[in-house]
Amino acid sequence: MRHLEVRGLTKRFAADSPPAVDDAAFTLDPSEILGIVGPSGCGKTTTLRMIAGFERPDSGKILLDDQSIVDLPPEKRRIGLVFQDYALFPNRSVLRNVLFALHRTNKRDRLSRADELIAMVGLSRERDRMPQELSGGQQQRVALARALAAEPQLLLLDEPFSNLDAALRDATRRDIRALLKRARVSTILVTHDQDEALSFCDTVAVMHDGRIEQTGSPESVYLQPRTSFVAQFLGRANLLSGRATGDSADTDLGRIAIATPASGDVTLSLRPEHLTLRAAGDAPPAGCSDEEPLACVGQIVSREFRGHDITYRVRYRETDYLVHTDYSIDHAPGTRVYLIPRRPAVVL
Repeated sequence: MRHLEVRGLTKRFAADSPPAVDDAAFTLDPSEILGIVGPSGCGKTTTLRMIAGFERPDSGKILLDDQSIVDLPPEKRRIGLVFQDYALFPNRSVLRNVLFALHRTNKRDRLSRADELIAMVGLSRERDRMPQELSGGQQQRVALARALAAEPQLLLLDEPFSNLDAALRDATRRDIRALLKRARVSTILVTHDQDEALSFCDTVAVMHDGRIEQTGSPESVYLQPRTSFVAQFLGRANLLSGRATGDSADTDLGRIAIATPASGDVTLSLRPEHLTLRAAGDAPPAGCSDEEPLACVGQIVSREFRGHDITYRVRYRETDYLVHTDYSIDHAPGTRVYLIPRRPAVVL
């Protein structure tokens, strides 16, 4: 049985406006972490607020353990929330913030349970400190402990890491994912950060203009995008027009392999890391014409060194293509290079 099932969820804030959420549907298994990812204004926070009970949908169903919760007030839904700003009580210690959420627990057991939760998030030494005395990552863990104290059936995270600096964000994400898996809590994360969704979640739902365009594992959504929006929003993508015949297509880059057999006009996606470069002075790669060896040659117009890899912008026939290579493939701007696909393009 699915832990959470959302069917046909729709919400308009004005009768003559387009829907903020349009026929959204997804499921959540027990202990699963689902990420709803999309740009600002796409409807992901509105979706979260409808699940929490802060907004009422115009239509659709929300089933938690096969029971409808659409008509229940927020306090009856047994759903925990962790907000972007943590929403801790500034005049209460870590311990008292967690104790506040333990009203369902027997009074005799509240202190021991609070200490257990504080230990679980690794803050036993900070139990008597005030929120303003903690780092952003520590405050986030207090917010998580307080949310778990209420024994929620479902946990909702609304952009929980956006206020943290880059290094702290990565460490906090790893810690909280491990904590959620250990606690076996089903969780929905709302974020606009593609890297966060891919690394933190078991399943990713990509949202655009109120609609969910694709749902699947991080690997499948990234490597097999169904639409141009998904291809370009989750990471970067080179989009090519072509004419397909079977398992290959004629494009501006020549005839290239495609992942799914197709026929006729197609739009293709090639991730930058699925292209590589070779100096044009070398022998032309397979697929280039011996009679016209420069047909596959582009020119590097920019280079971004990122330590473990390098991003190139290569101009070929008035079009710029992005290429990610490892640090060992090192070319200077102005170098003429072959653009070589390393894996088949995806048909969108």
